[in-house]
Amino acid sequence: MKTSVNLCGVELKNPVMTASGTFGSGMEYADFVDLNRLGAVVTKGVADHPWPGNPAPRIAETYGGMINAIGLQNPGIEVFASRDLPFLEQFDTKVIVNVCGHSEEEYLNVVERLQEEKRPDLLEINISCPNVKEGGIAFGTQPKTAEAITKAIKKVAKQPIIMKLSPNVTSIADMARAVEAGGADGVSLINTLTGMKIDINRRTFALANKTGGMSGPAVKPVAVRMVYEVAQAVKIPIVGMGGIQSAEDALEFLMAGATAVSIGTANFYRPTTTIEVVEGIEEFMRKNHVEDIHELIGCVK
Repeated sequence: MKTSVNLCGVELKNPVMTASGTFGSGMEYADFVDLNRLGAVVTKGVADHPWPGNPAPRIAETYGGMINAIGLQNPGIEVFASRDLPFLEQFDTKVIVNVCGHSEEEYLNVVERLQEEKRPDLLEINISCPNVKEGGIAFGTQPKTAEAITKAIKKVAKQPIIMKLSPNVTSIADMARAVEAGGADGVSLINTLTGMKIDINRRTFALANKTGGMSGPAVKPVAVRMVYEVAQAVKIPIVGMGGIQSAEDALEFLMAGATAVSIGTANFYRPTTTIEVVEGIEEFMRKNHVEDIHELIGCVK
């Protein structure tokens, strides 16, 4: 039974990965999860300098999920390169570093610095960050901007790059076509949906930032639909994510056209979810006499 997949030229032992921002860089979950059993670990977003993130409160529970406004808090590339990458070296799994920035220069600073390291195997570029030079509009909401940042990163990255797409756009397919035209090796979707929660007892916003990114089971139908739309629009591989909490959820994304899946919010309330999904996919394949997982990928047309 073959569960391995080729993601942008990199062989993963299975299609199950972690979603950036929900798994630290693996160290935080190593007591709960055997990282060797995952297809890949996707790290928390890394910037070229430390980001303090947004003021608290930054997380609010909502029906079917959560809303967060962490603000991509991270210690910066130098701490990441000296602490997190060496930790991940000991595991037999692929490493995907998520890169964030507020300008093209900031993205390129991180990507160029990573060229000095043995790992990562791939880069995931978070283009939902606000472009400070364009008035705070996210890189991933305008096709021309998304294509331009993709081209710039491709010029300096030796690793394949996966562009992480925002669902907060008119057409997710147009954004996927734009980054494909810019040379992206793959895309991942969806990032969080913009949401809000109001605390009626305090008569104010539940998050200090007022709005935040909604994730969890409630967003899954939107995410599956968007993965399917993108699969029909581009030829590059897709990493599907958004509300996956079981093997059944993951299989929906694979059948919609994703080559791999990332698990995020479920890690917070059930740290063993990733392993359960790996085992659940294998069990589904055995029960249904599926010899190769590629029989399932994109089987729904």
